Amino acid sequence: MFGVEEFVDETIEDIRKKITGNAIIACSGGVDSMVAAALASKAIGDRLLAVYVDTGLMRKGETDEVRAMLEHTGINYKIASVGEEFFAALDGITDPEQKRKIIGEKFIRVFEKEAKGFKAEFLVQGTIAPDWIESGDGVRDTIKSHHNVGGLPKEMGMILVEPLRDLYKDEVRDVARFLKIQASERQPFPGPALAVRCLGEVTPENVEIVREACYIVEDELQKAAKAGKMEIPWQYFAVLIPTRTVGVQGDRRAYGRTIVVRAVTSIDGMTATYTAIPMDVLDTISTRITNTMKSQVNRVVYDITNKPPSTIEWE
Repeated sequence: MFGVEEFVDETIEDIRKKITGNAIIACSGGVDSMVAAALASKAIGDRLLAVYVDTGLMRKGETDEVRAMLEHTGINYKIASVGEEFFAALDGITDPEQKRKIIGEKFIRVFEKEAKGFKAEFLVQGTIAPDWIESGDGVRDTIKSHHNVGGLPKEMGMILVEPLRDLYKDEVRDVARFLKIQASERQPFPGPALAVRCLGEVTPENVEIVREACYIVEDELQKAAKAGKMEIPWQYFAVLIPTRTVGVQGDRRAYGRTIVVRAVTSIDGMTATYTAIPMDVLDTISTRITNTMKSQVNRVVYDITNKPPSTIEWE
């Protein structure tokens, strides 16, 4: 059985021994990075700088929400706004593995730049077991490269510290609850952010469509759960696919974009079952998305595939 208090004490001591100078951490506001940042902060205090990278690929209101969480936790932090750099690096890229590796590379380069100013020699990451298992190694096949595993440059320039490497998501949440971290119940969000929910080319226009759709899906499912219509899913979001389908605007034929709604139930992210969202809730989501983005989206579909055979994210 996983002993939370013992893990916290041992990990703080281990971080204290490993990190002999200053360190930075990629802090997205998700439970993994927030737990890793909290543990490192307890171990080395202000010698840690948490860097939140606003890539331009984040969800609606994400930056303000993460800023509030970091301030509440008392972790030393900085926000780096580098959206233009990320869009430029992703220009014309449609392959999912390339996207992930480009984003991983950009993350590290941002941290290397921030590290110079902070005189940091160590990079803390919230890597957990499913990340490196799915990214593959000499024995395992690659399912998908995680930006903090498969995308790491060989010449990183910093010493990597991964305090959560052997934990699964449910165990990380246990640690978050023990440490009273606000992100303990926050749903998982991929490191490459909306880039992997925007199938095909990653452009500001495409990202804005999927950002609004994700917001609507999250908002409507949270309202449905609060009203007692359903349990809140483990993870829930929208995906924009590049296929255009025929629709009707007024009395004219028109082609528009397609949004996929995805919601799953899981414990650790290694397996998952799709959530049986009530039909009236799906109807509300579909109507709100198509009404909000009338000139862009004309079709909403629901993904009813388990993991396996699919993964939770579409890319």
